[in-house]
Amino acid sequence: MNASSSAVTIVMIEDDPGHAQLIKKNIRKAGVNNDMVECGNGESALRFLLGDDGLGTANSRKQLLILLDLNLPDMTGTEILKVIKHNPHLKRSPVVILTTTDDDFEIKKCYDLGANVYITKPLNYEGFANAIKQLGLFLTVMQVPENA
Repeated sequence: MNASSSAVTIVMIEDDPGHAQLIKKNIRKAGVNNDMVECGNGESALRFLLGDDGLGTANSRKQLLILLDLNLPDMTGTEILKVIKHNPHLKRSPVVILTTTDDDFEIKKCYDLGANVYITKPLNYEGFANAIKQLGLFLTVMQVPENA
């Protein structure tokens, strides 16, 4: 099932409200109208992903696509990535890193931890908007498996 299927929920973990709005707007412009859950920090993201039991069973048998910023106010995105990829109910969820960090060490670390795609946010508005539009087009063909 591809990411544009209505069964796929997009989980956006982004602390900058301006970036979050730009991401949402340009993904919608690309024709992706899936439900989107917005989390402004790591704590709210983990609360949603892991659910009330803290085990991730709330999202088992669901299709999630996670857009993850690495620079969050309360924890790093790599900490969240580790939790996702080590959780039996979440580990199949594709994780797209969307961040301003272009450090080679961080990029390698994210792929080693199981990130599926790493995108460095361009610093100017037009470049960022264009990158997100392209991401939206990519999401229309991306395959998203159901979690265990």
